[in-house]
Amino acid sequence: MHGAGIIGILLINITFCFAQEVERDTIPSSGNLADTTFTENRPVEEIKSYASRFDPRKAMLYAAVVPGMGQAYNKKYWKMPLVYGGFAGLIYGANFYQGLYLGFKNDLFTLINDPTSNGGLSPDILSRDQLRTAVDRTRRERDFIIILTGFFYILQMVDAHVDAHLKEFDLNPKLQLTVEPTMENNSMIGRSTGLALKIKF
Repeated sequence: MHGAGIIGILLINITFCFAQEVERDTIPSSGNLADTTFTENRPVEEIKSYASRFDPRKAMLYAAVVPGMGQAYNKKYWKMPLVYGGFAGLIYGANFYQGLYLGFKNDLFTLINDPTSNGGLSPDILSRDQLRTAVDRTRRERDFIIILTGFFYILQMVDAHVDAHLKEFDLNPKLQLTVEPTMENNSMIGRSTGLALKIKF
């Protein structure tokens, strides 16, 4: 009997607590929300996602038409000098080797047409075989830099596309990436030491 009485008292207390909780959370029937804590004088902010503000396809299209404009569209203005500086360096290198290539090529044709001129040497004191080697080398260097320029053009397009995608994600400002030494005991190989890459957020 004592046990049943205790259980009955507990059930009554639990029911009373629930009733008080519901009563506290219930909106008054008058419908006047100004008297409750549900309305606070805060302006309603419209949520606008980054996906609608930064379109990856549009960013890549801008970068394809005018290199660097995709980065400007993503508001990464600091990347624009890198893009233009990279193109300027590559174009300068291609133009430099193109000039050397044409110079060695003209000297080679001069020696082929007149083998006795200047003692059989070019103005740079190079023989015919050396000129052929120089022509081939400078042409390879020029073509290599042109290929690098094409890759750099595609790279800045990909960068603009990926950057626009990453605008959709909010990163935790407390995100930390650390490298720490570790030591582990393994029954198979014994004790082993190394480095662990730990992400804290």
